[in-house]
Amino acid sequence: MKKQREKEILGILVKQKRIEVTELSSLLGVSQVTIRKDLDELEKLHMIRRIHGFAELSGEDNINSRLAYHYEEKTKIAGKAAELIDDGDTVFIENGSCCALTALHIARTKKNVTIVTNSAFIADYIRAEANVQIVLLGGIYQKESQCLVGPMIREGAMNYNVRYCFIGTDGWNERIGFTNKDQMRAQAARDMSASAEHVVILTESEKFNAAGTVPLNLSRSHVIVLTDSDIPEPVRESLGSSGIDLMTV
Repeated sequence: MKKQREKEILGILVKQKRIEVTELSSLLGVSQVTIRKDLDELEKLHMIRRIHGFAELSGEDNINSRLAYHYEEKTKIAGKAAELIDDGDTVFIENGSCCALTALHIARTKKNVTIVTNSAFIADYIRAEANVQIVLLGGIYQKESQCLVGPMIREGAMNYNVRYCFIGTDGWNERIGFTNKDQMRAQAARDMSASAEHVVILTESEKFNAAGTVPLNLSRSHVIVLTDSDIPEPVRESLGSSGIDLMTV
């Protein structure tokens, strides 16, 4: 019941952006004490903010808010991604909401794992987890995305050879493949993926209806796409013909 209420709260906030605690209590048919406990948990996960009797999402481009969008699909994707990792592994995880949830799943289900990331958000998001070591790659700090970019990312990533690199995407286009909206974040994803045997793109299926402006160009590594089962059939066929493996949840 608690997890279902949290999903319902996130769904309401995605639509309304801001709502009073008393109204949430009435909508969900539970006490204000119960709602406040639910909101406390969501705030700990950086998904919402509590302000003077209200709960709200930050701006849509803020990673804290992006965690709330399609939360159920992202949680399933993250759980499946974590299954690829063994105890004792070192794994690259790039910036993004799906990537953050994957890092959390790995930290909570695996032992003695090292997560190497360019995301200051992810480093903070999982810092309380006992079974994970965090390595934060250096670079230029982007305030909105809370990630690090620039040539120092490549220099740091070259010190590793990992099985898996998890990255996000802003969209997909049949002509140019997976894309990002930001040139420097796209380059960071390329630099990290170059040190991995397998690159796993984590994305909800909705992203296949949009495309960013910067191609990710991940041809140097074996690419796997992990998404939800609503991925359109023409996209499935296009990915397959491109030699990209597809996993769905």
